[in-house]
Amino acid sequence: MKKPVIFNDPEQMVDFIIENVGKKLVFGTQLGLGKPNNILNAVYRRVQKDQSISLHIITGLSLEPPVPGSELERRFLGPLVERVWGGYVELDYARDMRLKKLPPNVTISEFFYKAGAFMNNAHMQQNYINSNYTHAARDVNLNGMNVAGALLGKKEINGQLKYSVGCNADTAIDAVDIMKAKCEKGFKGIAIGEINNNLPFMFGDAVTEPEVFDAILESPQSDYRLFGAPKESINTIDYCIGLHASALIPDDGTLQIGIGSLGDAITYGLTVRHKHNDQYKKLLNEAGIMDKYKDMIDTWGGTDPFKKGLYGSTEMLVDTFVDLYKEGIMNRRVYDDIRIQRVVNAGLFTDDRNVTPEGFRQIIVDGGVHRVLTEKDVTFLKRFGVLKESVVYQDGKLVDGGTTVSADMGDVENLKVVAGTMLGDKLKEGYWAHAGFYLGPLKLYETLNAMSDEERALINMTSVLNVNQLYSNNKYGSLELRVLQRKNARFINAGLMVTLSGMVVSDSLDNLKVVSGIGGQYNFVAMAHALADARGALMIRATRGEGPKTVSNVVFNYGHCSVPRHLRDIIITEYGIADLRGQSDKNVIKQLLNVADSRFQEGLLEKAKQAGKIEADYKIPDAFRNNYPEKLEKVIAPYKKDGLFGPFPFGTVFTDEEIAIGKALRTFKTKAEISKFAAAKGVIGQFMASVPESAKPYLKRMDLENPANFKEKAMQKVVLCALKDTGAI
Repeated sequence: MKKPVIFNDPEQMVDFIIENVGKKLVFGTQLGLGKPNNILNAVYRRVQKDQSISLHIITGLSLEPPVPGSELERRFLGPLVERVWGGYVELDYARDMRLKKLPPNVTISEFFYKAGAFMNNAHMQQNYINSNYTHAARDVNLNGMNVAGALLGKKEINGQLKYSVGCNADTAIDAVDIMKAKCEKGFKGIAIGEINNNLPFMFGDAVTEPEVFDAILESPQSDYRLFGAPKESINTIDYCIGLHASALIPDDGTLQIGIGSLGDAITYGLTVRHKHNDQYKKLLNEAGIMDKYKDMIDTWGGTDPFKKGLYGSTEMLVDTFVDLYKEGIMNRRVYDDIRIQRVVNAGLFTDDRNVTPEGFRQIIVDGGVHRVLTEKDVTFLKRFGVLKESVVYQDGKLVDGGTTVSADMGDVENLKVVAGTMLGDKLKEGYWAHAGFYLGPLKLYETLNAMSDEERALINMTSVLNVNQLYSNNKYGSLELRVLQRKNARFINAGLMVTLSGMVVSDSLDNLKVVSGIGGQYNFVAMAHALADARGALMIRATRGEGPKTVSNVVFNYGHCSVPRHLRDIIITEYGIADLRGQSDKNVIKQLLNVADSRFQEGLLEKAKQAGKIEADYKIPDAFRNNYPEKLEKVIAPYKKDGLFGPFPFGTVFTDEEIAIGKALRTFKTKAEISKFAAAKGVIGQFMASVPESAKPYLKRMDLENPANFKEKAMQKVVLCALKDTGAI
């Protein structure tokens, strides 16, 4: 294998690409953060100028900083964009695909969109590739990928240069493997990378040899600021969903969650459970959760603080997983060796990873090592900390300082000597998480970079073929190993709607328009059914706004399906938990009615009766007929006064003024959508009033404290009206 060609000019990299694969470029690159932005921009600019070159980019989630749609938004977003995204190299093709200005020789296909970003973009809707995440590497190759591009970290390890595709190990490893196998049969394809020294160097399966790549871009311009995804605020509805979910997660279990306010709400619920357990249990009781779901929580979850801790097997390493690790919750270790993992699951090494004589003996009994230890056995046992690092194998004997003993562990006396004097203290090479990719706020990258190599190595960045499924690829370990690692698994994701049959809608609408993408949701739902002690939960907000109307997300039926009814499991709304596994259709309907908003329960029930799917005389129990947002606010309000359940419990890049202005402008926009007259009336009223002193910090932030013309004065009055409506002034 040849070492990669190193470039410091992306234009020269483009020349290299065309020389090696020709003018029909199919550029596959990872979802989210893992894109080589400078290379992509150079390729795209070349293709724009030269119509004889065609370019097909296949990827997911092309990241862009927020773009203002009005002058008022520009004033709000301008300083924020500079503060959070200043120095980020923006993707030229992403801008043009948003503006619908792609040249005719360029096609963009994504398998996952930013939610709702391309609902009215014909190019993106027509070229969407619908793939389970575990099929992404396969499908990009089926579409003829001949350029595989990745963003890389680099580090010398034991004097050897290594690269890491750690921010997106999910598809990079496997897609390149498939393409390289085709190249051995004559296909022309290359793997290229761009080094960004701001990228945390992640360990595990993400670490690669430089020879995997044909060319590398390494220059100061590649050390651009990483894309930060600011934290969303968490409202009462999301907190209530997260609270229900947090009680279904058992100690000594496995957790998978996704990005966004719902995932953050679960994490916060777990944190309150662990750190403020008395208040947590009190809230569960006051909210009626224990009255309604105690049996289910006792069977499948828990409410006590974590002693053994959780392990993360997750497509996405969300930033709040790192928070759970720092809090001592994400503390369960797994091992990428079946011999060690069997003994760990049997409880023969103690919960704090202490090596024990019982565990050592069991490895021998299981046949994990030979009865008469070989040099290879000793190396293995030292690697995982079962034997001391100082133990040496010499001519059929184990030597440690002044102690020498035969390697024959079938002899009881030999076994006693080794167990008594040569065992290590703690198991090594354990992981608290296996994850496919990471994306989050700037704080996440700063936290990862601040960790020592040893601490960062506790996370194995790996392939989605490892974390999203149990079967079909033994490159990352056996089926038995994956099952043992994922004990007591809870796979928790979000959906848009749920039908009364238990079918879930998450990625697209019934008019075929793609909202986001299936990602790994179906994979995790299926895995929850494949593992005997696992459960899968989908979180659905009970209602959503459609202009001036509120509509139910629990619906009778729908013309698109993301998760079919035969894989129904747990549905969580802000009003409760519906346990659908193994239930008859009528019982599924009853449980889903119980967690629907009460404004829509009777209408849904009537439709079910008309369809003959439920008894004609059935009535929704009184305990579930008070599902209103006001009730939730009343229950959680005292805890907010005590400093819990704030809008940004994990921090935010927004200033206090920005939080207030953002909330005010969103509220005003909704008000204007409902009634332009009411909005205009409020603004006109501000022309008649003086500017209150309390408004001045907000106006200064918007550069509207001294309006220079009527347009600026009108914008000032809009801001004042919006702030007044939300009680900020």
